[in-house]
Amino acid sequence: MNPLAKLAQMVTKPKPPVGTTPADVIHRENKWRLLRYRPAPGGPKFQTPVLLVPSLINRHYVMDLLPGKSLAEDLVKAGHDVYCLDWGTPGDEDRYLSFDDVCDRYLGRAIRKVAKRSPRGKTHVLGYCLGGTLATIHAAVHQEHVASLLVLAAPVGFEGEIGLLETWTRLKTFQVGDIVEAFGNVPWQLMQSAFTMLRPTLSLSKAVHVVDKALQDDGLNANKWEEFSEGFRALETWGNDNVSFPGACYERYIEELYRKDALIKGTFTLSGKPVHLEKITVPTMCIVFQHDNIVPMKNASVLVDKIGSTDKELVSLPGGHVGAVVSRGAQRSLWPRMSAFWAKRDADVKLRVDANASADADADANANANANGSANAPVAIESEPHVEPAPKKMNGHHVNGHAAAAGPVSGTRAPVKKASKNKASSRSGGR
Repeated sequence: MNPLAKLAQMVTKPKPPVGTTPADVIHRENKWRLLRYRPAPGGPKFQTPVLLVPSLINRHYVMDLLPGKSLAEDLVKAGHDVYCLDWGTPGDEDRYLSFDDVCDRYLGRAIRKVAKRSPRGKTHVLGYCLGGTLATIHAAVHQEHVASLLVLAAPVGFEGEIGLLETWTRLKTFQVGDIVEAFGNVPWQLMQSAFTMLRPTLSLSKAVHVVDKALQDDGLNANKWEEFSEGFRALETWGNDNVSFPGACYERYIEELYRKDALIKGTFTLSGKPVHLEKITVPTMCIVFQHDNIVPMKNASVLVDKIGSTDKELVSLPGGHVGAVVSRGAQRSLWPRMSAFWAKRDADVKLRVDANASADADADANANANANGSANAPVAIESEPHVEPAPKKMNGHHVNGHAAAAGPVSGTRAPVKKASKNKASSRSGGR
């Protein structure tokens, strides 16, 4: 295929099939919904599920980008029971939705809904970008249902490295209250323009990259262009499918975190309760990217120095904020590493649970040798109803309201372990 035909094909082809891994809605509330990806045949291998928490201002399907290039799909194939929080699209009536509503009520309810489906009563939590910030804050106050915390490129500190976003939000001329008063929810177009200004030449760079790929002779691999084209268009679809920020939540996010660095200073609260990062004692993996122009490395990696967990790991990788997470390199190395992190903690806990259960059973047997006993009742796990195949695209638009029934949809701290670098980067670059 000649280069012009390749470029014409990119323009004329229909949108790529994003977010198509089969999933079911197990909870719906206001605009957000909780998805469960249908387990692999034979059911999950692990007793502890995984909850994916994307950024509040991006679509959830970055975790499920394309068939064959989907974090959710790969985790399901690896034997995990995978759930994802789809934040949906806020309406005008959500302008007063507070940070506590999002981080405590909504995220807390999602964690509890997933945890109760596990024999352990806990779930692993993965937070990406702002989703990682929310997961971290929630875990610092409520970790009774959190088996482990894994954060990807999540801003936690805002003074370790002053990037452009930190600089802009601290300008006196940036009147957050006026923006919220004027718009209600902060328009996604306004936020998108800020990300664009971080790398003003990014669009041109992408265009050059596409033309360069089109000019390459793919005679040795006829599918090479198709794979690149489909992945590029899928990522562009996601990158331009953005969500506005609920006004009250945004105002507190900027005023207390970006401007006052309240989380690191220990002055932040969640529903009136103090948020102290040292209270996080669950196993934690913090993944940062060396060329991330949205979340500077220091502002993400500071988490491992602040938490109280003795089982913690800092992983520093090349690449940008998005490309390094969804690239083929990430699929080959980063995703399996995350899966192994959860699998290891699942096995460790299982051994301890089995040992404790055995000891308790022996003690009960000795204490009641002459009494009639009854068998321990098994932990009840909700079964999934039969549902029709999910539609291909889940756009997150819902009717405002309350929770709805399920339905179908298409001490001493241990030293931090620093991981060696690998090639999880992508030409997609930053955002």
